[in-house]
Amino acid sequence: MISFTDFSECISDGETIAEAIQNGMDALAETISALESLNLAVPEPGSGGSYSGKFIQRVPKSIHARLALRARQEGVSMNTLVTSILAENLGRREGV
Repeated sequence: MISFTDFSECISDGETIAEAIQNGMDALAETISALESLNLAVPEPGSGGSYSGKFIQRVPKSIHARLALRARQEGVSMNTLVTSILAENLGRREGV
């Protein structure tokens, strides 16, 4: 899989690394062309792109069940629980 930090919706893949890179470059060119044709801004390199704050993650049923149980125990939504778990672990990794 290949993705581009400045273009959060531009993702591609391939059977090999070389194919993924080529498919990614094709997808990037098409993304830039689509943005330009819609008169939308094309992100500058290194800008980090734009993020909606939403992503979808599939997990095994067992993890889903454990998260749902823990959220119920803590009286929060699963969204809130997962957000706090992610924030806590990112902070640990970054030494915050």
